[in-house]
Amino acid sequence: MTFKLAPSILAADFSRLGDQIRAAENAGADLIHIDVMDGQFVPNITIGPLIVEACRRVTTLPLDVHLMIVNPERYIPDFATAGANNITIHAEATPHIHRALQQIHTHDINAGLTINPLTPLIYFKEALPDIQRALIMSVNPGFGGQSLIPSSLERLRQLRTWRDELNPACDIQVDGGVNASTIRAVLDAGADVVVAGSAVFKGEDISSNIQALRNAANT
Repeated sequence: MTFKLAPSILAADFSRLGDQIRAAENAGADLIHIDVMDGQFVPNITIGPLIVEACRRVTTLPLDVHLMIVNPERYIPDFATAGANNITIHAEATPHIHRALQQIHTHDINAGLTINPLTPLIYFKEALPDIQRALIMSVNPGFGGQSLIPSSLERLRQLRTWRDELNPACDIQVDGGVNASTIRAVLDAGADVVVAGSAVFKGEDISSNIQALRNAANT
């Protein structure tokens, strides 16, 4: 089954971040997912533009930056300048969703929109003509290592119907609880891009972990 794999560095060993990103690239990752958290929109605090800039220096893969921050408009220019190829914002994080998406486009990079697990899907129906990535959160954002919320599969199916109708070029992405046991289900439900953190970076053998995910996707 064809899909794009986006290892999330949230689960990486930050003392060896460059080496682990290179290992993921060499093992066949398609892009690198970078979770940015501000301690306000979500409880956790993670990284800023300097880490994105560092990631840009060690990989040629696209950098997929997921802003879990309030008022993302304040920092879109910084992350774009740091090397992001795609910036995804949360619909709940700004009262000016369309303006923020257009701001991302002014930097000649792709724009994505995401929503939390119980936020109505209707946001996507309005936004699909203006985005290149639609991200379904299949866990509550803020921490890695959570289990996939089963109702996310039906949300993926509905989103795929709208995507096929309104913007077939838009990728559907899923983030949260994806591992060898759940990857086939999210792909069957409609995901084109799969974010995986612990399932890629656990243990020492990133290559074997990625191969296990690809094998599971085809069984």
